[in-house]
Amino acid sequence: MPVDTPIAPYPVQAGFSVSTKRFPHAVDRNRVKRLTRECYRLQKGELYEQLRAQQPNSQLAVFFIYTDKKIAPFTTLQHKISLILKKLAKEALAAS
Repeated sequence: MPVDTPIAPYPVQAGFSVSTKRFPHAVDRNRVKRLTRECYRLQKGELYEQLRAQQPNSQLAVFFIYTDKKIAPFTTLQHKISLILKKLAKEALAAS
């Protein structure tokens, strides 16, 4: 018997990962994850609005993997996350 899934209050789930190989110290990995999570938090509203407007009951799971060898400045991360979210919104809307 099919069960209707309830509409989640948050249409996107996000995960963040940083390689132990590239950043052997946990302090550095945690800093990168903290910075990327903050960049995502500040910009996720626009993605939410676009998804809810086009596909009100859709849900999306996203996983960010940091691959650079150095910790990027916050402004650089903010710009890159912005580009990723715009591209993601465009592809998610095109797939519907």
